[in-house]
Amino acid sequence: MCFGFLGIQFGFALQNANVSRIFETLGGTEIALYWLAAPVTGLLVQPVIGYMSDRTWHPRLGRRRQFFLIGAILASAALFVMPNASVLWMAVGMLWILDSSINISMEPFRALVGDLLPSSQRTLGFAMQTFFIGVGAVVASLLPYIFTNWFGISNTAPEGVIPPSVKWSFYVGGVVFLSAVLWTVFKTEEYPPEDMEEFEAEKRNTTFGDGIREAVVGIFKMPKTMLQLAAVQFFSWFALFSMWIYTTSALTSHVYGATDPTSALYNEGADWVGVCFAVYNGVSAVFALLLPFLARATSRKLTHLICLVLGGIGLISIYFITNPMLLLVSMVGVGIAWASILSMPYAILAGALPAKRMGYYMGVFNFFIVIPQIVAGSILGFMMDRFFGGEAIFALVLGGSSMILGGFLTLIVKDVDAHRA
Repeated sequence: MCFGFLGIQFGFALQNANVSRIFETLGGTEIALYWLAAPVTGLLVQPVIGYMSDRTWHPRLGRRRQFFLIGAILASAALFVMPNASVLWMAVGMLWILDSSINISMEPFRALVGDLLPSSQRTLGFAMQTFFIGVGAVVASLLPYIFTNWFGISNTAPEGVIPPSVKWSFYVGGVVFLSAVLWTVFKTEEYPPEDMEEFEAEKRNTTFGDGIREAVVGIFKMPKTMLQLAAVQFFSWFALFSMWIYTTSALTSHVYGATDPTSALYNEGADWVGVCFAVYNGVSAVFALLLPFLARATSRKLTHLICLVLGGIGLISIYFITNPMLLLVSMVGVGIAWASILSMPYAILAGALPAKRMGYYMGVFNFFIVIPQIVAGSILGFMMDRFFGGEAIFALVLGGSSMILGGFLTLIVKDVDAHRA
């Protein structure tokens, strides 16, 4: 059920670790602004896909699987095209297409766990997703470093050209993305609607206009738990987006002292960003297996609070580091937070959602992931110039502080499943 997430995370990790590098290589300066393409697509795509998948049934492909199959085909194609972008606008456009396709695949995977698992197994189900996310991200983040140091493929290129090590990483990612999703498509069975005639009748009687109206009105009828989690998600994902946008700039300038994208020292630092991202994802994969036990021993809320605080401390600590190896220690905290961010909010949320609207509300929940990313993409560039003197490291400090605040906001959330128990 969860294996396809290994492939999805290959695409997501390659995007996170390398897109800023690609933009800078092609002469981009407004990095945060270019990244807005990613969250905007999620804001538009996930609720629509969730609503459609709730009202779809195919005899062979079920309710969710057909959607993440389509997304995987499109995303794999985008991974082959993006590293061959020759101009900045083409790279930004391909980020838009890539992120849209990843979102088409990702949203139904979240709903699939809610569909097929009872409440007592959902924490484990989402933790298992996080495990595969971590494994996929470790390998994908390391690929440029592996191709350079193990296979001798160059990590530098003439001005305006993407290095060969990055290109080959994206090609491998495209193959793995599609292969892993196909495994889940063919190996997983979904439960058909309990009353097929009623399901088909409801589909026939629902017009496109009804669907749009219901999708909009449903936003204002969100369960209380979902609204409470919104605040936690906002500050958590603001922090993550700050990290994804500015880690390359922060590490290459603050730790390596390099700002020229064509220099060997800059590209050495950019490769080390991939290693750092691999470490936090590896920690996430291992720690995800511990989350169900920690949540059972304490609570899902307290577990999430502790994890976010550790992640925030990890991001802030980067400011004080000059030795690249010590950055890996910071990434341990980030990895613990990442494991919980990918598991605990969804486990808490699933217990508060009506079963018939699981896909739709999981898609709407994505608002609270993409809105903070849009805010980050809109204001971080301005803050960098106005308050931080162009020093990217301060964006990571701000992100760490935001993550700690999100952790303490977990205390206001009502876990419906825990309350019932």
